[in-house]
Amino acid sequence: MMEDSDRRNRAEPGRSGPHRETRESGSQTDSRIQGHGPRLSKVNLFTLLSLWMELFPREQPEDGEDGQIHGTGLVVVQGGKVLGLHCSGAELHAGQSAIIQHGASLADCQLYFSRRPCATCLKMIINAGVSQISFWPGDPEISMLTSASPAHTSAGGAPLALTEEAVLDAVAIEKLKSNSRPHICVLLQPLAPGLVQFVEETSRESDFMERMTEDDPELNKEELFNRQRRRHFRDFSRQFLVGTSQQHKEILVQMGLENFCAEPYFSNLRNNMTELVEVLASVAAGVPQYNYGFYSENFATTVPPHAGYVSQEVARHCIIQARLLAYRTEDPKVGVGTVIWARGKSAGCRGTGCLDLVGCGYNAYPAGSKYAEYPQMDNKQEDRQRRKYRYIVHAEQNALTFRTRDIKPDEATMLFVTKCPCDECVPLIRGAGVTHIYTSDQDRDKDKGDISYLRFSTLKDISKFVWQRNPSLSSGPSPHANGRIGKHSRQTEPEYGNKKLCTKKTRGSPTVS
Repeated sequence: MMEDSDRRNRAEPGRSGPHRETRESGSQTDSRIQGHGPRLSKVNLFTLLSLWMELFPREQPEDGEDGQIHGTGLVVVQGGKVLGLHCSGAELHAGQSAIIQHGASLADCQLYFSRRPCATCLKMIINAGVSQISFWPGDPEISMLTSASPAHTSAGGAPLALTEEAVLDAVAIEKLKSNSRPHICVLLQPLAPGLVQFVEETSRESDFMERMTEDDPELNKEELFNRQRRRHFRDFSRQFLVGTSQQHKEILVQMGLENFCAEPYFSNLRNNMTELVEVLASVAAGVPQYNYGFYSENFATTVPPHAGYVSQEVARHCIIQARLLAYRTEDPKVGVGTVIWARGKSAGCRGTGCLDLVGCGYNAYPAGSKYAEYPQMDNKQEDRQRRKYRYIVHAEQNALTFRTRDIKPDEATMLFVTKCPCDECVPLIRGAGVTHIYTSDQDRDKDKGDISYLRFSTLKDISKFVWQRNPSLSSGPSPHANGRIGKHSRQTEPEYGNKKLCTKKTRGSPTVS
């Protein structure tokens, strides 16, 4: 669906649902039959990943940096698989980072931006021969908002005070769009019925929340989760939903997207994004920023610094990437997601610094097969022949199979996975050359018959960082010192995250050592 007039390919708002999803080219076992819960469509998964990449933890901008430029997230897709995850950095925009890393390999790729890219990025990615460019039509990369705009002052509906740069960029983008071959569009689908509630429920019961409950049986898990979810929803809404409906319409008009202001399309567009923000808020709340993090198992023995360590902020961000991927799973019961990053030697002017994507995946049946043809039962059923374990391709296996680059022996390679790697995956992870694992260890040392987790504890040549309470915190009498929220506690949480628009985001937390 083109930005202006091509409505033939535009999904009608409110018409799409879980049983209307058709088979996607090159996708893994897409089917209209649903498993244990509703799934994210690929379009919405890629959109969510782009939004989350916009919030990738980055250093504060240098003095004098242009405050009119929005940090932007970008997902590069080829053949239904994620080829790259990018975001704006101190020098390079997200689109420029993709050009630097992929070059001519972007030909025939689909790009999902968290907001409309600037003309500088657009001309380069059009030139690279991409087949499709999708973006969320909020405030664009070169912001239409200024300090005098109503979005920064009040909701009075005053006209936008546009800068000359924003106007010139909008004109250039319109010219580039009208003369380009790529399909420039807004791909945003309604979520499957019940998906928002499903994500909220499963996030509240995630392995990360479960570990905290085991450590402190008095923890008011529901209160902690809801508080985090409300905060994330407020911050993400401020980041992506522009402001009031009137302010959003004014921005669309200035971007040349007047037709998007027509009702009921406009209301459906904002409703769809609001639901995505709700999903993102719940997934993020399932990995709370509250005196817990990913710490080395031998933390107490003073592990020497290693190039593979990342800050707690980055580790948490990558795990949430994996958790988003897990909601695309075909497993009828357990969704698992994995993302693998390598610490390359490139300059840190990109938003991800020296981190390069190696691969990502979720657990699914073999590519090209039909979901309903395979057993879907777990180990609670007596008939072992009808169990799923011999047929499901694990998230780690998919991430390694469809990796976007080789794993190099001289680089630290970090695997982030939402569940403890099982005995089937541990030899693959070791053999592939992964150097660091970040995960929950809730299933460690368990033998469930058809699937076991005994080998994870025997891994000696891979650094393991598991979700646990900060070991450096004292265990004094105060429950708050141990990261606990009692059932009657009303402790104020520490401030965190990014609340500013048009900056290069927050400074990363200290690295684990």
